[in-house]
Amino acid sequence: MEQGPSPLSQPIPTAPAAGPLPLPDPTLPHLSAPLALRRTIADTELTVHPLALGTSVFGWTADNATSHRILDRHRDLAGNFLDTADSYTSGRSEVIIGSWLRSRRTRDSTVIATKIGKNLDNPGLSSRSIIGAVHASLDRLGTDYIDLLHFHFDDPTVPLEESLGAVDVLMRGGLVRYLAASNFSAERLMEARVLAANGLPRFVALQTQYSLLHRTAFESSLGVVTRAQGMGVLPYFALAHGFLAGRYRSKADLEKTTRSSRGAKYLNRNGLRVLSVLDRIGEEHEAAPAAIAIAWLLARGPVVAPVAGASRPEHVDALVAAAGIRLTRGDMVDLDRVSA
Repeated sequence: MEQGPSPLSQPIPTAPAAGPLPLPDPTLPHLSAPLALRRTIADTELTVHPLALGTSVFGWTADNATSHRILDRHRDLAGNFLDTADSYTSGRSEVIIGSWLRSRRTRDSTVIATKIGKNLDNPGLSSRSIIGAVHASLDRLGTDYIDLLHFHFDDPTVPLEESLGAVDVLMRGGLVRYLAASNFSAERLMEARVLAANGLPRFVALQTQYSLLHRTAFESSLGVVTRAQGMGVLPYFALAHGFLAGRYRSKADLEKTTRSSRGAKYLNRNGLRVLSVLDRIGEEHEAAPAAIAIAWLLARGPVVAPVAGASRPEHVDALVAAAGIRLTRGDMVDLDRVSA
């Protein structure tokens, strides 16, 4: 296992340097200086690429070899931020990431975010479950520390003070560096901030559903609270289950899979209008619709890094390319209007 926290607070080089982060293919568009595009999650030493690679398909629709190739491609394009959970394929996603980290020796240059609370072996957010879940995740990942630990959901059966207290113990032991929330309400985030003011760990980031096709829930109360608290925002379902990548344009495109059935709900007049604008703007920027959809998120307020997954290595290119796209004011107005 790797020992100690990674030195992620150090400046990120913009020229070739020794170490596990190779320079990307210079022929790819929008990636002229990807190492200079790092963003820091506020009040942390976590400096991350503006695209968090989601790994929920690892061990599910992507086998070990394919998952490793996806991770290799993400790393080759200067990606360094991985998002997983102890419940993804019953922990298999963490196991695959752990084997990749060991084989490539990339732990020190990789920011690992994992979520706990939904694994049946350690369910919920009681003190006992949290401590058990973190130790199990560490074993699967083959590491001694987690960079960013998420509560996967708000557990109303456990006092928030108990949950935060358990993380405090883990932080003091060096097993967890920072804490984040996933799927928390604005009210619970405010309660957590009060407890943090009294010495308990604070949430430095929020993972929540947010995309061109799912805006209202975040842009109302959650947007206000995250700005007020200085929290980084990590939107998931950034591509609306693949719909905003242009994967589903007619009923004939829908496959008999869970993922396509989720994306199918956007296959309507409104969804196709949004996709049409993405296509037009993508042509102007010589970029895929997925890259434009993520670039729109990156231009929104407190968003640090959208979370998006890839089922094949070649899908990673468009996701990472979003970090180098600068949408014009006209682009933003058009996207805001069509998705309102």
